[in-house]
Amino acid sequence: MDFTDSQLERYARHIMLPEVGGAGQARLLGARVLVVGAGGLGSPLLLYLAAAGLGTLGVIDADVVDLSNLQRQVIHDGASLGRPKVDSAAERIRAINPDITVERHHAKLTKANAAALISRYDVIADGTDNFSARFLINDACFFAGKTLVSAAILRFEGQISTFKPHAGASHPCYRCIFPEPPPPGLVPTCAEGGVFGALAGAVGSFQAMEVLKEVLGIGDSLSGHLLLIDGLTSIFRKIKIPRDPGCPLCGPSPAIRTLETG
Repeated sequence: MDFTDSQLERYARHIMLPEVGGAGQARLLGARVLVVGAGGLGSPLLLYLAAAGLGTLGVIDADVVDLSNLQRQVIHDGASLGRPKVDSAAERIRAINPDITVERHHAKLTKANAAALISRYDVIADGTDNFSARFLINDACFFAGKTLVSAAILRFEGQISTFKPHAGASHPCYRCIFPEPPPPGLVPTCAEGGVFGALAGAVGSFQAMEVLKEVLGIGDSLSGHLLLIDGLTSIFRKIKIPRDPGCPLCGPSPAIRTLETG
């Protein structure tokens, strides 16, 4: 691809990296990534993907900006209060990088729309804060053969992994770790348990890095591993996660065969 003069200047620090180069930057500009949730994780994730030149960013979120969001959701500001998060995020993305195409989906991801929406993108990034959404996203990505980069935060702790069971037998899905959602009320959401604001920035930035690595095909994928981050102790742990032969989704005898049975 032929870069404009402004693109050569904007992406110079990427292009000079041997692992990226001009070909890699062109790949980023041609890629399509869907970010589910424009909140604490989605904010830094979207900002860094936009700055990196990720060509088309889809954003799906049904919420509007609330004052309590601004403690960690840095893509929004006080002037955005009451606006749909997808509109506020799109405005900020365009201000950072006019190269980016933003596709706004002011809606909740459901079984009715997940398959059609996810099939339109190359990589899916999950920044949601509830288990029902995480399982739906994982299952939809599995059936569509899409790579999923998933992250979660609560209080002072975060976790990140990449799931791409379509890549081979050594690659697990989310259900290989968590076969089914926990009982309601057992694990609090951020709204119920709280979250340290800066942790969202740290974990969301790591998530952006993993998305970019998957698009570029560089480095070591987090597929087959779970990265655990303890913000209070500054301890990072990387745990190997094998594929579960009894997984109800990606195992040889799946109990879940469609999104409707998930």
